[in-house]
Amino acid sequence: MKSLEEIATLLTEQRRKLGIEQKGMYMRIGMKQQQYQRIEAGSDVKLSTLLRVLEGLDLELSISPKGRKELPVSADSAFQHNPQKRDELQDDVDDLGFWFGSEDK
Repeated sequence: MKSLEEIATLLTEQRRKLGIEQKGMYMRIGMKQQQYQRIEAGSDVKLSTLLRVLEGLDLELSISPKGRKELPVSADSAFQHNPQKRDELQDDVDDLGFWFGSEDK
């Protein structure tokens, strides 16, 4: 897991690589320089704020299993390896009445 400081460093490096000043982030993501400055200083941020910053820096969040160097797996790519799984995950219409209280009486 990356520390807040490591993430802040990555954000700073990407901003500089794009040639954007901290005060320029206001126009890009609607965040004042002081707010963005705190993020680059390593302060704790809400996930929604981080996602907004990542979008403004042309980055994306990726979550992967700890200690592994595998590519993240999406649901679509998992189905490509085993197309039958998609059919197995379809809703069982017969059970909907049970769960939502509309069984035939």
